[in-house]
Amino acid sequence: MTYLMLFLMFFRTGLFSFGGGLAMLPLIFQTVTEFDVMSSGDFSDLVALSQVTPGPIAVNAATYVGMTSSGIPGAAAATIGVSLPSFMIILIVMKFMDKYKESRLMQGVITGIRPAAVGLIASAAVYLAETTYTLDLDTTNIVLIVMTVLTILLSGKFKVSPIIITLIMGAAGAVICGQAA
Repeated sequence: MTYLMLFLMFFRTGLFSFGGGLAMLPLIFQTVTEFDVMSSGDFSDLVALSQVTPGPIAVNAATYVGMTSSGIPGAAAATIGVSLPSFMIILIVMKFMDKYKESRLMQGVITGIRPAAVGLIASAAVYLAETTYTLDLDTTNIVLIVMTVLTILLSGKFKVSPIIITLIMGAAGAVICGQAA
C-alpha cells in the first residue's frame, strides 16, 4: 500500500468523523475493509490495542494500520492523515467560535452533533460486541460476557480506574482464556 493512499484513507476518516476516537471506529472499519487492509478479527485486535495504549484512539488505530501495512513510513503517513483535518478544523473553528458562540444556529449545530456522536459510539460498541462474542454460547464466550459485565460494573458503579480495569481483565484473560487456547 502506498504512503499517499494511507494518508488519504485516514485524512478522509479524520475529516468526516465527529465525536472522538470511538465515534470514528465505524468509519475506520469501513475504510480498512474497503481497501482490504485487514480482516474483522484484525480490526478487533486494533481496537483493543488502541484502547489500552496511551494516546487518542483514532491516532493509535491509524498508526497501527499504517505500521502493519507499510512499516514506519506507513505509520507516519496514516497518523498525519488522521490528525491533520482536526488540526486544520480546530484552527478555523476557534477563529469564529468567540464571534458566534451565542448564536442560536451554532447552539443548534452543537446540540445536533451530540446525539450523532453518541450514536456513532454505540455503533462502535455493537460492532465490537459482534466481533468479540460469537453467536454460540461456548465456555470462552460466557467468560468474555462476564468480563464485559464486570468491566461495566467496576467502571460505572464503583468508578474503578480504566487502567486498573484493563490490567485486571488482561490478567484474567491471560489466565482464563489463555488456558483455553
